[in-house]
Amino acid sequence: MENPNDKVAKDPRYQRWRAVIFGITWLAYVGFYFTRRSFPVAKIGILEDPAIEITRASLGWIDGLYGVAYALGQFLWGMCGDRFGPRKVVLAGMFLSVVTAVAMGMSSTVILFGALFFCQGLCQSTGWAPLTKNVSYWFSRKERGRTYGFWATNYAIGGMLASAFAGYMALVFLNWRFAFFMPAIVLAAIALLFVFLQKNRPEDIGLPSIENYHGEAVDVLVKDAAPEDAPEGSWKVIGEVFRNPVILSLGAVYFFLKPTRYAVLFWGPLIINDKLGTNIAESAIISAAFEAAGPLGVIFAGYASDKWFHSRRIPITVLGLSILAIILFLFNGLTDEGGIGTMVLLLFAMGFFLFGPDAMIVSASAVDFGTKKGASSSAGLINGMGSTGQILGLSLPGIIWANFGWGVLFNCLGAFVVLAVLLLLPRWNALPATVERRANS
Repeated sequence: MENPNDKVAKDPRYQRWRAVIFGITWLAYVGFYFTRRSFPVAKIGILEDPAIEITRASLGWIDGLYGVAYALGQFLWGMCGDRFGPRKVVLAGMFLSVVTAVAMGMSSTVILFGALFFCQGLCQSTGWAPLTKNVSYWFSRKERGRTYGFWATNYAIGGMLASAFAGYMALVFLNWRFAFFMPAIVLAAIALLFVFLQKNRPEDIGLPSIENYHGEAVDVLVKDAAPEDAPEGSWKVIGEVFRNPVILSLGAVYFFLKPTRYAVLFWGPLIINDKLGTNIAESAIISAAFEAAGPLGVIFAGYASDKWFHSRRIPITVLGLSILAIILFLFNGLTDEGGIGTMVLLLFAMGFFLFGPDAMIVSASAVDFGTKKGASSSAGLINGMGSTGQILGLSLPGIIWANFGWGVLFNCLGAFVVLAVLLLLPRWNALPATVERRANS
């Protein structure tokens, strides 16, 4: 039976703009991936280039510099997204990312690659938090789970498209440098579209706020506060976000979740090769089952949070992570006994039950508890804490495998996810504080 509260107003102009904003922000984050994946794809060509003196170890610390910059940037640009608005931050990031990508394509020394990839990390971190905030102004809380469920498919789809495109361009032009140049052109074109199609808020083009449009209460950071108590972009709002216990809990949860995601993404092919004896190409194809499940898991989690749990994100996140933990604990034993079919099924299930909670934590939940005013700072804080945790996912597999084997690694990852579940359980029914909307809000 349809809930009457789910029925919303349908103004053609408003609906058209909502579709435009959803599309251009989704495309913008996909675009960032094109310049993000250039260096990983170009590594093979760089190592084979006789004009460049570089080692695998050097490539590793260059990746590390990127990771540090990306984590730091999440905190910085998250706050800037609230203070200056998504448009300025995202466009600046896109422009500098294009310039940096072109410069990397023209580089031939380890020092330049390292410095520029560090800069690229800062540029890339301008995307998620401000764009998440942008979407929050156009979609209300009751529809936010479904909205972000579809919107957050951008990072799974973007990664797959960007890697394939960069590799194909390097192959077509017979030169690894075009793995940088051509993706830069793609991002530049998307940035141009962003200039013409993106708007920060409905009020910027004479439309009412989303709360007025849907007749909903206004979310606030502090209980019993009025929406106008702290102006948007103020340090007071940002301070309230950084002190919010629910947001801090979500950041801690994301810290414990990201190691699994990055361990599978970066070490999956090697794990598959060890267990099944498959070659490089076969291992890579099998490992793709993990990311292939991502969009489905994200869409399902968003729909479930809205329809089954009445816009509460924590229950579906807890359930998904609980199942993920079980899969992680069983993974090593089942893959020792099973073949390719077992491996594909487990990787697909792992991706499905990981990416859904992942997206709910860093998008819909970040906006719910950060509110529209603090959405960028909230998403930046949570993603920054998660990006710190991803370092474990990149480094632990090699260390643990060398000393204990893959079974211990997956037990450790399962334990991390259990800790995340325990942190979330007390907040099962958590919802943001609200106040009745004002006539001029």
